[in-house]
Amino acid sequence: MSDELPVAPLAELRRRRSEKWRAFPGDVLPLFVAEMDYDLAPPVTAALTEAVSRGDLGYASSTPELGQALAAFAGRQWGWELDPAQVTAVTDVGIGVVETMRALARPGDAVVISPPVYSPFFDWVPEVGARILEVPLARGAAGYRLDLAALEAAFATHPAAYILCNPHNPVGRVHTADELTELVRLARLYRVPVISDEIHAPLVLPGATFTPILALPGAADIAVSVISASKAFNTAGLKCAAVVTAGPRMAQAVARFPTNPDDRVGHLGVLATIAAFTEGDAWLASLRATLAQRRTQLVDLLGSHLPTVTWTPPEATYLAWLDASALGRDDEPRDHFLSRARVALEPGTKFGATGAGHMRLNFATSPEILTEAVKRMATALP
Repeated sequence: MSDELPVAPLAELRRRRSEKWRAFPGDVLPLFVAEMDYDLAPPVTAALTEAVSRGDLGYASSTPELGQALAAFAGRQWGWELDPAQVTAVTDVGIGVVETMRALARPGDAVVISPPVYSPFFDWVPEVGARILEVPLARGAAGYRLDLAALEAAFATHPAAYILCNPHNPVGRVHTADELTELVRLARLYRVPVISDEIHAPLVLPGATFTPILALPGAADIAVSVISASKAFNTAGLKCAAVVTAGPRMAQAVARFPTNPDDRVGHLGVLATIAAFTEGDAWLASLRATLAQRRTQLVDLLGSHLPTVTWTPPEATYLAWLDASALGRDDEPRDHFLSRARVALEPGTKFGATGAGHMRLNFATSPEILTEAVKRMATALP
């Protein structure tokens, strides 16, 4: 497995000071928050090192380089031709979603989400004074997918917006071009803006194809994309993301953001993002190959040691959505594995009521740590 990205020894990882390594005592294996254990991509390290060495730690300036870098990356990776001039820097994806909602929704308006979904969605909607309208994902033998019929019924009530998660966290679903085309049709029919959280787009694994919503016909009138290098290149603490528009209506909404976006963006985040999008393709390919290996390893580990825990291997992300409902209700399985196995996973109910009995596991780590975690869990079965 020499083509895999290496991971430092556990003792070295524990010297990191991010949330992943400080939230739990030292005997706990932390596989909860979406933070990888791999070193930074060399172009990102070089950009940050150069900036620090020359004292370049001032205020951010994202224009025009950020838009140009993202446009070139999107063209190479997904064949998506976007206008660099329609890229607006924001602090992170959460801020991009919140400020877009703020421009579209009035107090009391409904905003649609599809749980189980990234837990901050449940906080972002009330932050702007709107109310959540849940349209859960449909679940079948092949896993989760958008419930388009239920979304049409919700759109017919004229909500202020729909927040799409594509690829979908936590279930790892990459919505197909056909599904997204129908979603765009419904959004146009009922005039419902779509805010597409596409932060995991660079992390689509072999076997699936990512479709940017703005690459679809008609989407420019009703959609924005919010994207960042932070998840794929492990730079969440540097604070830089982008809101992308493709038509005048949604560009006008973004123009109503309350302040100059660069005032709230991290300068190092801008530099790291430009480096990642410009020079990070080879490292990203190695990362995706590594994650595909970990996904396969987890299939084998769960089948051998935890057969009562079921899942659909994700098409994207490094997050495994595990159904442990055979072991307990609500967050009982997760809490049991934390207290008895000393393995920290994300509790499923954070992602909505449909997450009861589930856990989210981050497999972006070494083969040894992943093996140790699953074996610990197996020996702690109730």
